Amino acid sequence: MTFSNLKCRLLAIVFLLSLAGQFQEATAQAIPDLSTINVDDLSDAQIVELMGKGSSMGYTPEQMLQLAQSQGLSSAEVGKLTSRVVQINSARVSSGKSYPSAQIRSQHDWQKINWASDVQNIEPETPLEERIFGYSLFNNESLKLSFEPSLNLPTPRNYIVGPGDVLFIDIYGASEQYFESRVNAEGKIIIANFGPIAINGLTIEQAAQRITDKLATAYTGLKGAVPNTFMNVSLGLVRTIKVNIVGEVKVPGTYTLSALATVFNALYASGGITTNGTFRAIKVYRQDKLIGKVDAYDFLIGGKSETNIQLQDQDVIIVEPYLARVEVKGEVKRPGVFELKGEETFQEVLDFAGGFTDESYRDRVNVVRNANNERIVADIFQDQYELFTPKGGDMYNVGKILNRYSNRIQIKGAVFRPGAYSLTEGLTVGKLVGRAEGLTGDAIMQRAIITRTLEDLSIETISFDLGQLIAGSIADIPLQREDVVTVFSRYDLKEEYYVTIAGEVNQAGEFPYSENMTVEDLIAAANGLREAAAQSNIEITRRVKDLNSRDISDIVVVQVEKDLSITSGDATRLEPFDHVVVRRNPNYRVERFIQLDGEVLYPGKYAVRNVNEKISDVIQRAGGLTEFAYPKGATLIRRTEFFESEPELAMQIKSLQGVKKNIEGSAGSQTEAEALMSDKVDEEVYQKASDLSANQDLSSFAKKQRLTEMGLANPLSGGLKETEIIGINLEEIMASPGSKYDLILEEGDVVSVPKQLQTVRLRGRVLYPTTVRYEAGKSVRYFIDRAGGFDSRAKRGRTYVVYANGEVARTKRFLIFRLYPGVEPGSEVIVPVKPIKIPLKPGEILGLTSGLATLALLISQINFN
Repeated sequence: MTFSNLKCRLLAIVFLLSLAGQFQEATAQAIPDLSTINVDDLSDAQIVELMGKGSSMGYTPEQMLQLAQSQGLSSAEVGKLTSRVVQINSARVSSGKSYPSAQIRSQHDWQKINWASDVQNIEPETPLEERIFGYSLFNNESLKLSFEPSLNLPTPRNYIVGPGDVLFIDIYGASEQYFESRVNAEGKIIIANFGPIAINGLTIEQAAQRITDKLATAYTGLKGAVPNTFMNVSLGLVRTIKVNIVGEVKVPGTYTLSALATVFNALYASGGITTNGTFRAIKVYRQDKLIGKVDAYDFLIGGKSETNIQLQDQDVIIVEPYLARVEVKGEVKRPGVFELKGEETFQEVLDFAGGFTDESYRDRVNVVRNANNERIVADIFQDQYELFTPKGGDMYNVGKILNRYSNRIQIKGAVFRPGAYSLTEGLTVGKLVGRAEGLTGDAIMQRAIITRTLEDLSIETISFDLGQLIAGSIADIPLQREDVVTVFSRYDLKEEYYVTIAGEVNQAGEFPYSENMTVEDLIAAANGLREAAAQSNIEITRRVKDLNSRDISDIVVVQVEKDLSITSGDATRLEPFDHVVVRRNPNYRVERFIQLDGEVLYPGKYAVRNVNEKISDVIQRAGGLTEFAYPKGATLIRRTEFFESEPELAMQIKSLQGVKKNIEGSAGSQTEAEALMSDKVDEEVYQKASDLSANQDLSSFAKKQRLTEMGLANPLSGGLKETEIIGINLEEIMASPGSKYDLILEEGDVVSVPKQLQTVRLRGRVLYPTTVRYEAGKSVRYFIDRAGGFDSRAKRGRTYVVYANGEVARTKRFLIFRLYPGVEPGSEVIVPVKPIKIPLKPGEILGLTSGLATLALLISQINFN
């Protein structure tokens, strides 16, 4: 075998091994462990991403739920997860969006999808029901209008008495008596000692007269030239009647109504008139005879109810199809569809629509009319409104006045009263300036302009010397309609000057620049220096005005007095756009605190004395360890770079609020100085709160932005820990203070020294996760056996131990042997889970098989001579 053939064979074997490795990796794709999730703690975005990950691996949401249950997720949690998935999917579907497809690999891809609907937002036409005038009278529940007759009003004189009515008869005067009687089925009332009195079909007034005639036989004072006895007959309980309603109503039929009911009551009871019914000719039949027609427009427009016929038993109401309709659109107060009756004019139709709006064009109205086989367009002029006769199907469009002015001119800029003025005959620029009460002091006299609109709507600019025009050296310029005169201010033609201050001042930001402004003036405008300010190293950054210079800016370092007093020397004058930075005093330190917990003699909060203070120093200050302390389990909890510290401004606000509370607590004996101080504290709290809301902690904001860009802000990635546990060797620290084990303390550190621990916790993939008693000299396998041993999905070779002080030790391998770490009191033994192996899909198997076949073919072609 030659060297070249051997080389080719080795290359083929390497390629085969790498392909086999890829095959194994493809079969070992792992999905997240769903057995330990808490559905209540997951947001919608987390559930979406979880389903998206499963979808990217070929799982449907239903299969993902089954997989979660097979991994050991409780039935209750599976039910919660199912409900959440259905809820999220329903929300997506209801908004026109679908569940993420298999191509969506991550939350980033999920956010890139455009969920906007492709359907154009075309505003639909207003429904016919809303356009028909009067339709809502009987069909709008929000109006709460039922037309129920009032039973508290006096009995109508024309009310027809019938069976079922109850009459109250009151006799007063020389004789007093009271009777109450119901009209029986024969139409009579029976009064004791007087017999029956027939009153059926009589009006209440006629019935009263007949009753009076009958009772006058006993009460003679009711009759005669000078009666001394009087009688009042009123209607008590009102009978019910049956009314038939047919035609274009929503629910035709026979209705039982009060005897005081009218046509409107009946229409309301039937659900109202349909869109095809008439409002202008509602017919009422009584005993097969037409007794009248009701026009609802009389009530809707004029408020007249005289035509609203009072109904009687067995009356029939017929609502026929509408007569003719026209529609009025545009600038009317009540646009809609109106019904015509008889020879009404367009002016009456306008009255139905409430007349013109304030912005309507009234000289002409456009109408679209149906002809024999097409439509025609016509114009109605104002003098024809009362003569033009509308026809059914007409559509009237009332236009709007033009958005232009017939006599307007404007003046802008450096005058005392800028604005719009009316154009009068002979008006010139000089006269317009006089109307505007003259020029302000900042007006530029060398140039002003007139912007003029020409007949073809193009714009022309006319420049002139305003100073010479005012002085009369040049001719005054006559003005035309829509001219705009602009008088420039000297501030309009230069950049707005400002200066900026940052750093250790109470209110940083931009301030307007003024002549002869000094650094001290700017600091005073910024509410003074902070306590941490270094007044001897204030830096002014100034723009370079030399165009040939290579410098970007000039740096000027100045010094100011703490009280901002005026010195005898020349003060540093500021220039426009200067940027002043007040540095922090390097010797200024804010107090820092750490926490000692557990088995020390005096636990609690301790201030850090110097930058080199170590753990042993603070424990000695705390009196040392107690006799019950377990040094091996001591831990140090330290803030990470992701810790959200409270902004300094917020801490200052809390301090000031505490001061104010203490001042107000002694209000009964408050001195004038304390009252003034309370007011001052109030102002400072408000100002600092405003600063805090307007200028949040920039370092925190930048940190969040950086994490988002790095993709670490995803909640499914496990979150970012604001604190972490650092394992320390407290025995070595106390034995050798200042050694390498003795760490320097930082702000917010928490040193915890537990009591003697006697247990070992077992977690993860063991048969019965539990906590067992520690036994010296026993191995990890011994304690795992105490928890029932490994379960079927345990990844034994990855078992690790977390000690009480936070340190971690993992299982190692030597040849075929596993070397488990030692166990100490307070340890936690954790057995991780094996990932689920995803079976290859038929397409993947086909691809791998083809690759192997190709490789075999290549190997067979190698010449091994």
